[in-house]
Amino acid sequence: MISARSLFQEIHDNDDAFRLFCSIAAKGEDQGGWENGRIAALVTDQELAPKIARHGADEDKHGRIFNALLHKRGLQPVGVPDSADYTMLLERQGIGLAHSRLRREDPLTDHDVLVYLAHSRVTEQRASEQMRLLVRVFGTNPEIGRAVRMISADEDNHLAYCHEELLRLSAAGHGPEILDVLRRTARAEIRTYRDVSLAVMAQMGTILRWSRPKSAVLALGIQLTYLYDRLGGWRRMTSLRTPAIHNALGEPAPA
Repeated sequence: MISARSLFQEIHDNDDAFRLFCSIAAKGEDQGGWENGRIAALVTDQELAPKIARHGADEDKHGRIFNALLHKRGLQPVGVPDSADYTMLLERQGIGLAHSRLRREDPLTDHDVLVYLAHSRVTEQRASEQMRLLVRVFGTNPEIGRAVRMISADEDNHLAYCHEELLRLSAAGHGPEILDVLRRTARAEIRTYRDVSLAVMAQMGTILRWSRPKSAVLALGIQLTYLYDRLGGWRRMTSLRTPAIHNALGEPAPA
């Protein structure tokens, strides 16, 4: 029987599969760190800027953690193919703030900040869910348990921060615009997540020599997840609620 636990354990136990998994994760975190760092430098809201900087520092830390897990096993990062580059594929669809915009020195507009927060709210939902799954699978693992627990807690904080900041903007009269951007972002994200998942599973199947029936079952599972999201699951990415964690990114990032 194929389960999330058996699948991730198989990836963990194979050096080449583990190297690909950590390399993909590290690249995404590094990219998030750069983006948040640039946004923090360009935002004019002096209360928001330190929180964005903290978000970026956390992402940088996560990238270092995934690379450290590789080095601990004597492995080097591997190049991430475009088909598995979640961040780049979203940007190509016009989701979030374009890198060309972030490379300019012009201050961000209120709309830019709204787009950034909506993009983060959607993608952090996915990150939070993925890390909670990894905690269930590896939370007690002596090699990687501490790392996945730490990253999972950070992702929950990031999600709480996005809820809180978007609710603040909604109360200031930006509610309809926020909802529109959230919906557009969520619909693009579920397609991208499906495509990236299929690409990664195909590569893992080659590395781990999965049989055709096993690969077909996993691909079907990914497509069914997408169908669920398309039929209504995406709404969990667009709702806003007061988070249990208040001012989650209000303190400087720990060293």
